[in-house]
Amino acid sequence: MTDAPTVTRNDEARRYEIHVGDELGGFLEFRPAGEGRVVLPHTEIDPSFKGRGLGSTLASDALADLARRGDSIIPSCPFVAHYLREHDVPGLVIEWPQDSDAADSADPSEPA
Repeated sequence: MTDAPTVTRNDEARRYEIHVGDELGGFLEFRPAGEGRVVLPHTEIDPSFKGRGLGSTLASDALADLARRGDSIIPSCPFVAHYLREHDVPGLVIEWPQDSDAADSADPSEPA
């Protein structure tokens, strides 16, 4: 496949989706948590697309969009937490969950 991945926000499903051509490659769920706050509980990449960097592309684009919207995020997904520990997202406000032990031991190659 030579199609470049694209990330879109699906408000109805409450998730960001990454597509490769017409195929859904994965998603990053979000849940409203009060005024201007969003919990990011889960990221999933279809096994047929693993190893192509789709998880990082998805996280990067979704987090940049949330920063543009002015939302603060609570990264409860271990993959997103790991991504944030390694990458700066300009303008993003992060509220780290109290129990971040799982995030510290997350395997970045395996989105949860």
